[in-house]
Amino acid sequence: MSAAFETLLVEQDGPILWLRLNRPEVLNAYTSQMGAELARGIALADSDDSVKVVVITGTGRVFCAGADVSAGAGAFDTESGEGAKNFGSRDGRRENSDFIGAMMNSVKPLLVAFNGSAAGVGLTLTLPCDIRIAADTAKFGCVFTRRGLVPEAGSAWFLPRLVGLATALKWCMTGALVPAHEALAAGLVSELVPADQVETRARELALEIAANCSPVALALTRQMLWRFSGEDGPQGALAVDAALNIALGARADVHEGVAAFLEKRQPQFPLKVSTDLADLPWSPTKPTGYR
Repeated sequence: MSAAFETLLVEQDGPILWLRLNRPEVLNAYTSQMGAELARGIALADSDDSVKVVVITGTGRVFCAGADVSAGAGAFDTESGEGAKNFGSRDGRRENSDFIGAMMNSVKPLLVAFNGSAAGVGLTLTLPCDIRIAADTAKFGCVFTRRGLVPEAGSAWFLPRLVGLATALKWCMTGALVPAHEALAAGLVSELVPADQVETRARELALEIAANCSPVALALTRQMLWRFSGEDGPQGALAVDAALNIALGARADVHEGVAAFLEKRQPQFPLKVSTDLADLPWSPTKPTGYR
């Protein structure tokens, strides 16, 4: 499976698809190729019913040090051509690297396991994911203003929703590195563990989700939360949640979920994301919000 990937290690471990940033010699520095491969890895998970959860982590001691600046002072200059290799074409696009779109449209839960520090795009590429855990030694940096840049990858939208506007402003205006305990208190990450236990804990959490939750319900739930949480009121959610639960209540997953609960056993949900979303009264295949 990983033969087609150069900047990632891609491995399926039971119901989990691991996407490991794999440029440890440069602290997993981001390039547009990495973005494109992240998008492709998520698409791979979305199309495979045997994958229940995606976990993104890094190899080595750092999750991602940020953008690859090996081109020197002109590393971000796609106009002169110095930055074109790592960050796109002369018109400023990051070609074939819409990992944000892939993450937002994904029908699989996306977990992040920060094995170490993350800065710049190394942090912002994780913001559209659903659950983030981190090594207790990790640090996080919204360093854009210190490089003469602005927050990218949609982070001006994502970050305030995760940590609040006041904290997002502080982090982005100072560009300073934030220790793990501050990231936990702000809600950027949900838990901290020792660095050597990050993958173990991520695997436990992913397996808990895979073993106990309906894949169809998960796909619908993550899309509803991401799409409707940004609206001014509950009307959008109210317009779909009752209709969805009426439709789902007549289907096999709900019957199985209730039976498993009453019988005190793990459920074996029969519905599949690939075939059982499209004819629901609302689904990720019927565009609203981010598309």
